[in-house]
Amino acid sequence: MEFYRGRRLRGSAALRDLMAETQVTVNDLIMPYFVVETDDENFKSPISSMPGQYQLSLKQLDETVKKAVQHGLKSILLFGIPKRKDPIASEAYNENGIVQQAVRMLKKNFPELIVITDVCLCEYTSHGHCGLLHEGDSKGLVLNDSTLKLLAKTALSHAKAGADIVAPSDMMDGRILAIRQTLDEEGFQQTPIMSYAVKYASAYYGPFRDAAESTPKFGDRRTYQMDCRNISEAMREMHADIEEGADIFIIKPAGAYQDIIRMVYDSTNVPLAAYQVSGEYSMIKAAGINGWINEEAIIMESLIGMKRAGAKLIITYFAEELLEKGLVK
Repeated sequence: MEFYRGRRLRGSAALRDLMAETQVTVNDLIMPYFVVETDDENFKSPISSMPGQYQLSLKQLDETVKKAVQHGLKSILLFGIPKRKDPIASEAYNENGIVQQAVRMLKKNFPELIVITDVCLCEYTSHGHCGLLHEGDSKGLVLNDSTLKLLAKTALSHAKAGADIVAPSDMMDGRILAIRQTLDEEGFQQTPIMSYAVKYASAYYGPFRDAAESTPKFGDRRTYQMDCRNISEAMREMHADIEEGADIFIIKPAGAYQDIIRMVYDSTNVPLAAYQVSGEYSMIKAAGINGWINEEAIIMESLIGMKRAGAKLIITYFAEELLEKGLVK
């Protein structure tokens, strides 16, 4: 008997494409954007720690998204940066807040675009934490249950503005149930919740905090985001969110947590989204800028790894670039 000749199926690019088990398509990609409340309609500020990414005014967001949609982009994730911050994150649930304005504009101009909104308070609180604090608290001990009311109020304001999906990223216990009940009571039973169910306290988030201006003024987020050393904790968070009404799960970060993606994929039939976070993006970009790697090949390999692990969707800052260059169709 002759030995196995696996190379027979790798002899040409066409043959390799024919046999490929995993594909990344435009339907898989979600592009994040940072929209800023500003009087300067031409505001487009480069994010120094994320080369190629920007903080955008409403007008610049509209123009940027228009170009991306022309290249085939189908889904986006919005983060808002308000003019004013306070301890109770008032601008997060302001009916005319920056994200609410952006949603109305985008759904009017691009009705087929899937607009997902991040639901959290960290970009809107003066202290930078994802929930309310005891008055005068300087330890970063976030109040869980009183925060839920504001998260639900924020999600409802996004749904009223026209958001297709709301995505709570705060990691408060019980937030999915609070949001689901509020949406249902207000007539938004058909609005899906994309839960950051498995969100680890990660050093990979550093550049994002520059982009979203959301670095905590004191303390850290380890009391509410997950410990990177834990696996079973991810399953507990996932099952809790299933019971509370989540429709889609986000696992974040993606690259260093593909074991978690696979484990969750094997344990549930709820759609999974992998978030290739800012630190992952910036490391690849920095290496590419310095000529140390084949940037395009590394980007594609990293995304294929996430799909292979079990992700149905991928949130990535590379989405716009991949579509513009025709690397994903």
